[in-house]
Amino acid sequence: MLTTPEQSADSAGGDGSVEATMLAIGRRARAAADRLALASAEQKTRALTEMAKAVRASVPAILAANGDDVADMKAAGTSQALIDRGTLSAERIEAIATSIEVVAALDDPVGQIIADWRRPNGLEIERVRTPLGVVGIIYESRPNVTADAGVLCLKAGNAAILRGGSDTRRSAAAIHRALVAGLEAAGLPADAIQVVPTRDRAAVGHMLSGLDGNVDVIVPRGGRGLVERVQAEARVPVFAHLEGLCHLFVHADADLDMARTIAVNAKMRRTGICGAMETLLIDRAVVDTHLGPIVTALQEAGCAIRGDATVVARCADVAPASDDDWATEYLDAILSVKVVDGLDGALDHIARYSSHHTDAIVTADEAAATRFLATVDSAIVVHNASTQFADGGEFGMGAEIGIATGRFHARGPVGVEQLTSFKYRVHGTGQTRP
Repeated sequence: MLTTPEQSADSAGGDGSVEATMLAIGRRARAAADRLALASAEQKTRALTEMAKAVRASVPAILAANGDDVADMKAAGTSQALIDRGTLSAERIEAIATSIEVVAALDDPVGQIIADWRRPNGLEIERVRTPLGVVGIIYESRPNVTADAGVLCLKAGNAAILRGGSDTRRSAAAIHRALVAGLEAAGLPADAIQVVPTRDRAAVGHMLSGLDGNVDVIVPRGGRGLVERVQAEARVPVFAHLEGLCHLFVHADADLDMARTIAVNAKMRRTGICGAMETLLIDRAVVDTHLGPIVTALQEAGCAIRGDATVVARCADVAPASDDDWATEYLDAILSVKVVDGLDGALDHIARYSSHHTDAIVTADEAAATRFLATVDSAIVVHNASTQFADGGEFGMGAEIGIATGRFHARGPVGVEQLTSFKYRVHGTGQTRP
């Protein structure tokens, strides 16, 4: 079994030893993936069920490990938003266990027939889901991603190589031990879910190179710097999640109470997640009735407001917004607010600044909502609900590895189905091609 990150985090003495470590991880992952591709649905379900049990049994150990991580983050002056991302509680650990059980209960995607048809010559053709193989996940801060990524990959028949952030390495290692216990209880290889046992940044470079052909896809989950590096250096396909610069547009026909409630939730429920609203757009037609009450409610909830000239003139305690604010993912209790000229103004602003993650409209006008949902080019578009529903769990997927903001293969929450590919099965009765 692999040593845990805290046992060997600094054991690799130089890039050569890091390379050897990473190549060995890749080889073991490929061997595990070959076995997982043939594992039965029942065997995978048992492993996931045992993982959930092990997570619950490990609550004291996980909390102790997390307490050490949080203490280090505070001592290092880490922002409160990032500390919140990295903090676990008994409730959050129970949510991890519950999400594992939800994934366990999902239909096994491997072997599912996506489509089938019969050709005039009698050939029967099926398009069938298959595992991707080995998935490398590079993430920051959130220790729950260790479980989310590991269990989703397993359900889809993939091996996972996890490279988490050093700030929550102890928490990730404690969760990983519970996942390995589940694998072993079901007779599946422990190497099916591996945690990179070094904090050396060179390990990321080796993952991006593909580990001698043993990594099939990379999923980055973190800040702009991480994702841009992955996109620039990866020599294998990437499910990209750049950032969550999410907008909420309050249309002229928005109900004030609904808009106010949604705005406060979209920003302040959890400010450090990628689905948190970062820019609020108010239709100029309701600036007299909606702007003040919504801004006041946000301020009373503890949010600092940066506004355009209209917002500054009409609302107290608002700082002027700079051009950079419209392009900033704060991940904190800070919000940009702008007054726009109707739906066209909102669409123009979103087209210029959106990160293609999640954008929402509040309106009773179905035609305006239909146009917004059709026009905005984001992975998730929302009508009359909070942007914070941008989450695989909320979509019924049990969990997610991340929100893919690209356009190929996977888009939106990356769950079990998105972690599969497909192949064609062709059945004949002796046909030859003329």
